[in-house]
Amino acid sequence: MKVAFTLAAILASASAFAPQASNGRLSTAVEAEARREVISKIAAAGAAIIPAAANAAVGESPRFSVFGVIGDGTSLSEGAAYGSDQATKVYSPYSVYGEASENSAYKPGNDEEIARKKAILAETKVRLSKIPTYVERKEWFNVKDELTRYMYETRGAVRGLAKSVSQKEKAEDFFKAIEAVYGSATQRKQDACAAANAKAISALDAFTASL
Repeated sequence: MKVAFTLAAILASASAFAPQASNGRLSTAVEAEARREVISKIAAAGAAIIPAAANAAVGESPRFSVFGVIGDGTSLSEGAAYGSDQATKVYSPYSVYGEASENSAYKPGNDEEIARKKAILAETKVRLSKIPTYVERKEWFNVKDELTRYMYETRGAVRGLAKSVSQKEKAEDFFKAIEAVYGSATQRKQDACAAANAKAISALDAFTASL
């Protein structure tokens, strides 16, 4: 009798919970349907925005097509359509940009770029000129900081400007000299550090004169 009563109680409990589970599934289905509706509206709105030109006007950001699928043939895609909506061939199926050519916006070695790199060399000499005072005061941390916080730009400028074999050799001489300055500062060798810095300035002047 107890077994029968217990079984009946279990079945009653299960039936009591059944509507709640059904309501939960119904609620989940409604939420999922609502999400799909929102997503479809967003996609429809995005599809309506079709760029009119390949490049943005002055002051505007670059214009891209929607997922690389919808475009007017002149817009830049993100590569999802493998360049099928672009007027020109892309660099690769995964790139939004074409091959470098005479029509490219950026041209290596232009006057503005060369002027910027030469300005970096001028600033480098100013910074190297501060080092003798640091060496005299044995402020080794200042010597090393001066060589690290700006010399990354210096290396890029020197390598970018060095074209001929002679210029590249002068560039290497300069790099070796500033490395010697840093090494001497680390070892706190005052005379060696001062001599290496003088050599670095001389090497920089020789490189600059070769441009």
